[in-house]
Amino acid sequence: MATATRSIHDQCKAAYEAAPHLAALSTEVKNNALLAMANALLHETDYILAENQKDIQAGKDSRLSSAMIDRLTLSSNRLQSISDSIREISMLKDPVGEVLAGWVQPNGLKITKVRVPLGTIGIIYEARPNVTADAISLALKTGNSVVLRGSSSAYYSNKAIATVMVNAAVTAGIPENAIQLLDDVSREGVTTFIQMREYLSVVIPRGGADLIKSVTQNATVPTIETGVGNCHVFVDSSADLEKAANIVFNSKTHRPAVCNACETVLVHRAIAQTFLPHVLSTLTDAGVEIRGCEETCHLFSKAIPATEKDWDTEFADLILSVRVVGSADEAMAHIHQHGTRHTEAIISNDYAIIEKFLNSVDAAAVMVNASTRFTDGGQFGFGAEMGISTQKLHARGPMGLPELTTYKYIVQGDGHIRI
Repeated sequence: MATATRSIHDQCKAAYEAAPHLAALSTEVKNNALLAMANALLHETDYILAENQKDIQAGKDSRLSSAMIDRLTLSSNRLQSISDSIREISMLKDPVGEVLAGWVQPNGLKITKVRVPLGTIGIIYEARPNVTADAISLALKTGNSVVLRGSSSAYYSNKAIATVMVNAAVTAGIPENAIQLLDDVSREGVTTFIQMREYLSVVIPRGGADLIKSVTQNATVPTIETGVGNCHVFVDSSADLEKAANIVFNSKTHRPAVCNACETVLVHRAIAQTFLPHVLSTLTDAGVEIRGCEETCHLFSKAIPATEKDWDTEFADLILSVRVVGSADEAMAHIHQHGTRHTEAIISNDYAIIEKFLNSVDAAAVMVNASTRFTDGGQFGFGAEMGISTQKLHARGPMGLPELTTYKYIVQGDGHIRI
């Protein structure tokens, strides 16, 4: 691994000093830069994939799970998808400069509330090299400079993507220091980074529970909590069981290591005997380990008894906890106790039960008869996301362009003085 050549302080300061210049750029310049970056990623596919292989091999050598290797892996198709999402971001409306409200006071003062960039965004993320491209693109479109701290497990991949994108952006007129990928990926460096309050406007941790807990407890920079996804699917007694089976299977197996994958399935007792043996057999055939309550273990012999800890665990792997419940109220109580306010789903054809679930469940996204995997910036039409916020202040759910802005008041007078 390359030796760090720039300090965290110097890189954060450089991004901070570039922020006003980036904020002043026109939408046209920003969009042209985004298109240049999208093209450059495809042009440099061979280089990026070769660097990615270094990280994959290191991951295999350190015995990362297959799900984590999947998160780390790039391919021509995945790079094409990343490029396509950048193009989509370029076509979205630029939120910067949007007038949110305006009025004239009785004394003649004209007051306007206008969207502006946050300033300099810091983001810490684990083995997801696509996040490098997403974060750079969303920050640039919203006029924010950005400092990225990727994980050491994706060092070569992140470096390759950032280098290609920065070179293209600078050529297109973006300030040279507006995009920074930290050279220092040491554990000690994280503490330094999240205390760069002089230069960073916000820090966004994107990863597992331990990372997010560490950042939120130790940061002096304001943080937006994202990512921990102990997501549930509740299969109600009125559910279409074929649709429910497909949704459960997709929610768990499509990308098991991501934060919007299902970790617990709650099944109404009235349909458990009919539903569980079939769907759990299908999941087991796909390599999923089932950890069940007593009733689940009775209905499906391959299930192993779930522990209390399992109900609170984001497995990020092919592991699923399953519980039989007596009612929708019991399912909602379980979610309230064990959920992380990320994504919760109900499979039901009972309008009253659905409405109660929607009104009662506290989560950034609530799905009705749909997979939890749809909580995603791209799927919501945002192009990508900076993260999925599980808190309530400022931003909630997939963080697209508007969530990376704040606002200021512009007050216009004509010699007004306050008496």
